Amino acid sequence: MKKLFLNLVIFTSLVLEASSVTVYVSQDQVFSEPILKDFERETGIEVNAIYDSEESKSTGIMNRLLAEKNNPHADVYWANEPIRAEVLKLKGVLAPYKSVNSDGIASVFKEKNNYWCGFSARIRLFIVHKDAVDKPSSIFDYTDEKFAKKAVIANPLFGTTTTHISALFTVLKDADKFLQKLKKNKVAISTSNGESADFVASKKYDFALVDSDDAMSRLKQSRDVEVIYPDQEEGALGVFVVPNAVMLIKKAPHLDNAKKLIDYLLSKETERKLAYAQCEQIPLHEGVKTPNNLKPIKELKVMDVDYEEVAKKLIEIQPYLREWINQ
Repeated sequence: MKKLFLNLVIFTSLVLEASSVTVYVSQDQVFSEPILKDFERETGIEVNAIYDSEESKSTGIMNRLLAEKNNPHADVYWANEPIRAEVLKLKGVLAPYKSVNSDGIASVFKEKNNYWCGFSARIRLFIVHKDAVDKPSSIFDYTDEKFAKKAVIANPLFGTTTTHISALFTVLKDADKFLQKLKKNKVAISTSNGESADFVASKKYDFALVDSDDAMSRLKQSRDVEVIYPDQEEGALGVFVVPNAVMLIKKAPHLDNAKKLIDYLLSKETERKLAYAQCEQIPLHEGVKTPNNLKPIKELKVMDVDYEEVAKKLIEIQPYLREWINQ
């Protein structure tokens, strides 16, 4: 009887293990958790979600995955941007997987060998105070003398500002000169995109380059601000897009369930939910309705970047950015 009971416990444990999936998540828990709960209800697969802390956003999970490379605990990584995905790919942590739901997403937003795929994006745009006499139309307006001391940008050592600056270094021959001109034009440096948006909403500065979710939240709070999509003219750079990215972990313990979760995250329904959550992210699938205050991705001129090159450049320019911020 004792042996029978022990076998039953082992069998039950194996069944539960087989019907689960472990996902590491860098997207804010308030937005990602409802999606994962829906997946649980619809598939019966238990989701063990490990969320990154606000203090170590993205880097904490990335370092954990690197440490677990030879003995992976996670099956899937849901990142809030693709740059860490590229680092993990280069470090041999990821396995390729082509989801059927990736077909409707433009090639610029996915890794060419299917190591990650983007979905539900933020974009980098201007939040502008409506009382501003002059209003920007390009990121290069940061260096225009008429905007001297009137603009703010988040510290380029952190977050999406780092990623955006790194992208500029891949598409501009003189990105370093652009940063030096920012200094010369007395552009203020804030601690975050959120603080930049608050500075504009409070009329401390005329404009700031921020993530679309930061701009949308302030737009709801204040009638005194508006958004401007930078560099939309013919021949201009276009807006920088920061998609979520989902990827399969190499030697994932629950491979079949991992693939099901990736398929679910890349679905049009998931993009619809994230579009109408408080984060108001822009769908990358054509035909999914975009939040009312934002333009659909197909109506925007998008910066043409290689996210692998951006990831490499981000690592390369860190010493320069630290020197620049301390000048």
